[in-house]
Amino acid sequence: MSATAGQAQSERSLAERLGFKPSQVVQEIGYDDDCDEELRRSIEAVTGNELVDEDYEDVVDVVVLWWRDEDGDLVDGLVDARTSLADGGHIWLLTPKAGREGHVEPSDIGESAPTAGLSQTSSMSAARDWSGTRLVAPKVRK
Repeated sequence: MSATAGQAQSERSLAERLGFKPSQVVQEIGYDDDCDEELRRSIEAVTGNELVDEDYEDVVDVVVLWWRDEDGDLVDGLVDARTSLADGGHIWLLTPKAGREGHVEPSDIGESAPTAGLSQTSSMSAARDWSGTRLVAPKVRK
């Protein structure tokens, strides 16, 4: 196997570990120079689509929200992130890991998510410098 093929395989597994699937439309909010480029490329490789930005005007399957402590009110950020989310979609809240500039305390996420109408389903290391928290809107009973 060539180095390039092996590299592509490892990149796919990074996004797959986070549950990204082919054909998903992924909206990215809060992009800046500190975001993890390997994770971004991995998501695009798995989904087969480029990430769409905040100005995208259709529904999306997943929102990737890069959030730092200085970005403002987390509840407002989460509510805004929900606006384009399709039914059954979810948000990956990506925050700098402990000890990194802009770190967000897990307790802040735990308090903000329910206020924004979201439930936390899992947390994991999403990239070298970023932690990921998967958030979903409660299912509506019919």
